Amino acid sequence: MSNTKNTEESQDSQESQDSREGQDSQQARTSRTPRKRTAPRKRPENDSGPVESTTERKKPKPMQVLRQAREQLAELTGMEAESVSSFEQTSEGWVLEVEVLELERVPDTMSLMASYQVELDPDGDLTGYRRVRRYERGRADARRPGGR
Repeated sequence: MSNTKNTEESQDSQESQDSREGQDSQQARTSRTPRKRTAPRKRPENDSGPVESTTERKKPKPMQVLRQAREQLAELTGMEAESVSSFEQTSEGWVLEVEVLELERVPDTMSLMASYQVELDPDGDLTGYRRVRRYERGRADARRPGGR
């Protein structure tokens, strides 16, 4: 019986403590001071456009540009890029030459491949592409000026 009595006493003390905490929080809510209203901030009169950040946009890294170019070309042509055979940064952005499997044949050495010249802006967004040559996978290029 003494255990039961102790348990009842501890429950009673817990309940009274909970009710006191509830009253304290009730008082805290009602005694808050109302928040001051402030007038909306005005833009300076000489500022007519959106605020530009002072930090410059980050240039994409070359590997990011390569991945974006391959993804964008695949989305536009429906053909997956197998490799990138040339890659250079220009004053207008980036220029790549991408090798694409256009027609799969058996044996694989007879499959038709194509090289696409892909142009991207400085942010890595595709601005244009064109097929510059088509060839069988198993054939070597004839010697051409400039290594192309």
